[in-house]
Amino acid sequence: MKVLVTGGAGFIGSHIVDGLRAAGHGVAVLDDLSSGERGNLPGDVPLHVADIVDAQAVARVFAAERPDVVCHQAAQMSVSRSVRDPLFDAQVNCIGLINVLVAAVQQRCRRVVFASSGGVLYGEVTTPAPESFPANPVSPYGITKWVGERYLKFFAEEHGLEGVALRYSNVYGPRQNPHGEAGVVAIFCKKYLAGEPATINGDGRYVRDYVAGADVARANISALVSTAPEIAPGTLTSLNIGTGIGTDVNELEALLRTRMVALLAGSGRSATLPLPVHGPARPGDLRSNLVDASRAGALLGWQPRMSLADGLADTAGWFARQHSS
Repeated sequence: MKVLVTGGAGFIGSHIVDGLRAAGHGVAVLDDLSSGERGNLPGDVPLHVADIVDAQAVARVFAAERPDVVCHQAAQMSVSRSVRDPLFDAQVNCIGLINVLVAAVQQRCRRVVFASSGGVLYGEVTTPAPESFPANPVSPYGITKWVGERYLKFFAEEHGLEGVALRYSNVYGPRQNPHGEAGVVAIFCKKYLAGEPATINGDGRYVRDYVAGADVARANISALVSTAPEIAPGTLTSLNIGTGIGTDVNELEALLRTRMVALLAGSGRSATLPLPVHGPARPGDLRSNLVDASRAGALLGWQPRMSLADGLADTAGWFARQHSS
């Protein structure tokens, strides 16, 4: 099977590329490298450097690669940036998606798997929300992800695509970009390794469902290859991808700092790190968000494998190695 992964040089996308290649599939990548890196990809993976907002460029990539299926990971992924610049958010997350869908139809792709977000679609929830929970996005980012699912549903029904929307909770792990405003685990790791305190927004009592990037990549690969009868031409299947376990940012920071201290001590470096400081709350942040991923288990046979403790240790170790190399 030939797969085109948009955003494939990024954090989640590059793990998907690795998993697809390990399973014997052909892979090509479309990425503008605004947050991804060529170094995240094996040297023999075709990389087309293009912006999904450029319809002609997207069409050229699809015509050159003629994929059987598409894994659409490219996105504007910052909630706070979407609040400050909703037009940019809509251009990337809506217009960019439409360009990909149009090209997929032109090249007769069979299936499109779309990176949606359960972390913002359901609004404030204190118990794990199933897919049937009413959508209530409160930020432009959440709105564009919800609109993206509606567009995918339209294209599936109109053109016979098999549409799958994976609603991620908060994803973290190795290769996450620590720059900008997305990825609190990566940002904290960068601060620790610079000997600086982590900055926690507001009071830090923001509960999130943290899921490892490697687990999310497995969910995408399962969605791309699944033969579940529910994933059929002309339909959209939306599935939550998360753990259902809530951790607030204060707890997360303490766990991660403990892991980093142990790593530094093991390498002979200073085994102390400054305590966190608190900054202003970020606009658009939800107080609590959790997802129920049991439907992904039923349809895809998917379940998260990595605990938060193991995932944070893995992520801290990767960032420490990057810092010392």
